[in-house]
Amino acid sequence: MLDLEVVPERSLGNEQWEFALGMPLAQAISILQKHCRIIKNVQVLYSEQTPLSHDLILNLTQDGIKLLFGASNQRLKVIEVYDLSKVKLKYCGVHFNTQAIAPTIEQIDQSFGATHPGVYNAAEQLFHLNFRGLSFSFQLDSWNEAPKYEPNFAHGLASLQIPHGATVKRMYISAGNNLQDTKAPVMPLACFLGNVYAECVDVLRDGVGPLGLRLRLLTAGCGPGVMADAKVRAVERNIYFGDSCQDVLSALGSPHKVFYKSEDKMKIHSPSPHKQDLLFDSSTHLVKKFVLHTNFPGHYNFNIYHRCDFKIPLVIKKEGAAAQGEDCTLTTYSKWDQIQELLGHPMEKPVVLHRSSSANNTNPFGSTFCFGLQRMIFEVMQNNHIASVTLYGAPRPSSRARAEAIGH
Repeated sequence: MLDLEVVPERSLGNEQWEFALGMPLAQAISILQKHCRIIKNVQVLYSEQTPLSHDLILNLTQDGIKLLFGASNQRLKVIEVYDLSKVKLKYCGVHFNTQAIAPTIEQIDQSFGATHPGVYNAAEQLFHLNFRGLSFSFQLDSWNEAPKYEPNFAHGLASLQIPHGATVKRMYISAGNNLQDTKAPVMPLACFLGNVYAECVDVLRDGVGPLGLRLRLLTAGCGPGVMADAKVRAVERNIYFGDSCQDVLSALGSPHKVFYKSEDKMKIHSPSPHKQDLLFDSSTHLVKKFVLHTNFPGHYNFNIYHRCDFKIPLVIKKEGAAAQGEDCTLTTYSKWDQIQELLGHPMEKPVVLHRSSSANNTNPFGSTFCFGLQRMIFEVMQNNHIASVTLYGAPRPSSRARAEAIGH
C-alpha cells in the first residue's frame, strides 16, 4: 500500500517521487514506468473520437488514484483519490488516513483546521468540504436526512450540521479554490530537471512554403550563486532549413533524447529509397526537415514525444485580380477537414502509413494517412485529428545547376 504525503495546491507523493500539479504527462508516465513493481495496473482513459473535449486520465486502479491531465496542454491539473481504503495519506508528516485511522469529518477537521462551510450536492448525495487547493467529498447515502444549515445570529453566518463519523469518499488536489473551473498551473521548477521545453512553436514561411521555426523556450534558470533565485526563464530561438548541426545545438542546447531509426516505411516513396530519411541531410549535415508532433492519445507514437503547440500562418488568396489575401493559422488542434478548406484538397491520393514493431506485429490504433500540401506532409488519424506535420525546405539545386548559376 502506498504511503503518500498530501501537499494542497501542489502534489501527492513520497520521498522517491511525486505527482506535481502542472507536471507534463510524459513525466508522470515515466514515474509509473520506473516504479512499475510498486504501482501496477495503470489505465489510460481518453476520448477516441473527441480527444480535446475530455481530460486525459491515468487511473491507478490498484491504488485508487486518478491523475487528470488537461486535454490541450497535457499537464496535470487534478489529482483524485477515489478509494481511500487503498492508500495511506498524511499531511505535514502526520497520517489522517490509514487502515487504523479513518478519514472522518472529525479527523479532517483536526488535521487541516477550519475552513468555509461546505456545499451539499443533492444530485450526487455528496457533501463537499473545500480548503485552498484541497477538497473532500463525504458520502451521504447512509444518512437519515441531508445536512441542514443552522443560522448563527451572532456572526450572521450559517453552520452546516454534519453527523459525527461521516467518512471521506474522495479527495481532490487542485490549484485554486474552485475545483470545477481549475486548470493546470504552469510547470513547476522541479519538473524541468535541467531540460528545455518549447512553450510554443511558430512556423516561419514565405508565400511558397515553410522556411524554419521560431521557438519560445522555457528553462529553469538560477541567479548568480543563489539557488533560491531559481525561476522559469523564457527565451526565443530561430532555426532554419540549411542550418548546421552546430547551429541547432547552439540555439536549442543538447538534445533531451536520441532516437535511432531502424526502419523507414516511407522510403519506398522517395526517388532514392536506399537513403535514410533524416532530420539532417546525410551528406551535408544541414537541416532537411522538421517534424511537429501533436501527441494525441490513440496514435502509435503516443508519449514518445511531448505535444508541440505549433502555429502555421497561411495567406489564402481569394479569387479575382483585386482580391486581397486572408490571413489564417493552422494549429496543433486543427482538424484535417478544416485544413483542406484552407489549403484545398491534395491532388494525389494519400499514402497509407502502417506501423508495427518487431515484437508485436499488430497496431491496435490502425493506420494513418499522409497528405502533401505546400511542402508540408500532414499525418491524419482516423478521428480526423493531425498526428504530425512534417515540414520540408525548398529543394536544393543540383551541383550542375549551382555551377551554371555561378557561371552566370
